[in-house]
Amino acid sequence: MNEDEVDDRAALDAYSAAVVRVAETVLPSVAAVSVRTRSGAGAGSASVISADGHLLTSAHVVAGATGTELSFADGTTVDAEVVGTDPLSDLAVLRARGATPPPLRLGDAARLRVGQLVVALGNPLGLAGSVTAGIVSALGRSLPTASGRVIDEVIQTDAALNPGNSGGVLADSAGRMVGVNTAVAGIGLGLAVPINASTLEIVEALKSAGRVRRAWLGVAGTKVRLTPEAAAKVGAPMGIRIATVVAGSPAAEAGARPGDIVVSLDGIPVVDPTGLQRLMVERAIGRRMELTLWRNGALVDVVVLPQELVA
Repeated sequence: MNEDEVDDRAALDAYSAAVVRVAETVLPSVAAVSVRTRSGAGAGSASVISADGHLLTSAHVVAGATGTELSFADGTTVDAEVVGTDPLSDLAVLRARGATPPPLRLGDAARLRVGQLVVALGNPLGLAGSVTAGIVSALGRSLPTASGRVIDEVIQTDAALNPGNSGGVLADSAGRMVGVNTAVAGIGLGLAVPINASTLEIVEALKSAGRVRRAWLGVAGTKVRLTPEAAAKVGAPMGIRIATVVAGSPAAEAGARPGDIVVSLDGIPVVDPTGLQRLMVERAIGRRMELTLWRNGALVDVVVLPQELVA
């Protein structure tokens, strides 16, 4: 081994080696996405997630798309169709009209730890095949969407993200996809929608039906701390104080009122609006559920019949 080879090995420390390994493993399956819309053109990234040509990207990348083209690192270019989008989670599924590289391995963001190495791969600012690395700087963040709903369990990293990164891969050091890069949170910050059990359900719904069905109650409120008396009776320290009940909504029909504090739904404790939102899944649509409220110093049970949310 000559002196240059020795120096190269020394320079390739454990951190660098991990990032290089991830880049070599993941980049071939990450596409640059070119989108045509009636108002112009856009760009982003997408990743191959199935052997039959499905790719995962951000919903805002392909919003209003009339044509979509994918370009891979090996020079391959193929057209793609938008199979389904879910703006409420900012996820979309594409299907390539041609051969694609092998699918990525999917990880589980629920197993991530703060401080863990992650690598962001995509096509920022039109620069194909770009790689940035950093650490998980926070977990469990919430990201508001244009619809007013919130994406839960968002991953915050210090891996640099720029326009065009959206829809790209956030990978762990084993080269497993653990997130979909979705937004720039500020200088030195990036956010990614996690790959976990909930988002995999969304992906499957998009692949099979093209959309995700959700339930709706028609209440808006804020997280509040219960009085010691109420907490003792409820068995939890927090609840949701209802600020607004939409007229004609399932909650209004059930008798919920502004000022009530929601403490559980269907026997499941609810301590904040995000917790209530998590229960508004497809299987809740049209199903009678018991909503427990704290009202005027007493627990009150009402029966709600959630309706389908129409975006």
